Amino acid sequence: MLKIITVLGARPQFIKTCILSQLLRFKHNEIMIHTGQHYDYNMSNIFFNELQIPKPDYNLCIGSGNHGFQTGNMLIKLEDIYLKEKPDLIIVYGDTNSTLSGALCASKLLIPVAHIEAGLRSFNINMPEEQNRLLTDHISTLLFVPTNTAKSNLRSEGIVDHVYNVGDIMFDTLIKFKYIAEKKSQIIEKLNCSINNYIVATIHRAENTNDVNRLKGIIEALNECNENIVLPLHPRTKKCIKDNGILVSGKIKVIEPIGYLDMLQLETHCKKIVTDSGGIQKEAYLMKKPCVTLRDETEWIETIECGWNELVGTDKYKIIEAIVNIPFEKAHPALFGDGNTSEKIVEIINKEERFLLRPSF
Repeated sequence: MLKIITVLGARPQFIKTCILSQLLRFKHNEIMIHTGQHYDYNMSNIFFNELQIPKPDYNLCIGSGNHGFQTGNMLIKLEDIYLKEKPDLIIVYGDTNSTLSGALCASKLLIPVAHIEAGLRSFNINMPEEQNRLLTDHISTLLFVPTNTAKSNLRSEGIVDHVYNVGDIMFDTLIKFKYIAEKKSQIIEKLNCSINNYIVATIHRAENTNDVNRLKGIIEALNECNENIVLPLHPRTKKCIKDNGILVSGKIKVIEPIGYLDMLQLETHCKKIVTDSGGIQKEAYLMKKPCVTLRDETEWIETIECGWNELVGTDKYKIIEAIVNIPFEKAHPALFGDGNTSEKIVEIINKEERFLLRPSF
């Protein structure tokens, strides 16, 4: 039996850990650390409640702040916990400051790291997420990639050992909770949405919210595209819109951030998705919904290549054109595995158990 510490801190990571955590605990001792990177109820607690994720053993309560503040404070607090708990393995997910801090602290203490969703590249090194991915991959021991493209990315950087293509872990959660959402969520009725007659939009990337011209281009496109739009608004985006006096059309239903079940339900019954989120690009593909991505590049290049996703940046006219013209019917290959990613990860960790066990601290 291994003692495993899982480090989480942001909404997508809560979704990714849901099923894997349950499976790990059948054989191993899992300790969960919540860094507090996302701390608002609608960005954190609601996911633990809806997805029945075990209550974290530690909450670092880091909160908002610049990258140096977040990462540095996480490192200090994580080191104390790692030294106290003496884990055999650290699990991190994705590309946030919590991901990098969890992995870097482990690497300094010579604790093996498993990176779930390894190998993704947007090839824009100016993105904090890209920096976090690169650094985490190069100090990880086990690398669980979601696609062949991700595996090729690692190979091109000289990372070939202990790399496993297990599919995408978010697919596991989506399969399980899509039908639960259909039974429990009342969001469609609450918002008075007509099935297949609205668009779901999300905006939260710092590159879009920190640049008033980019944010203005996005909002103007949504205002002018003549579509019914539901916009769950990230707190940072809401503040940027207010601070810069950007007008939002009354046709856009601006709502507070919502839980996973409500978001699944909105995605299930919309006609298209407009987003700058990596995770929601994936969910759009898995839901067979055309996606318009408000970025200049994406780590999910496969969705672009098969025609279900279109990169438009933040040019108002390109966004409107894509929303109006992106077609529906296309081939839909199984890009992200079979929905059993969590089981595959546990099998590999079990297989690698002897390799992971180390002398005591």
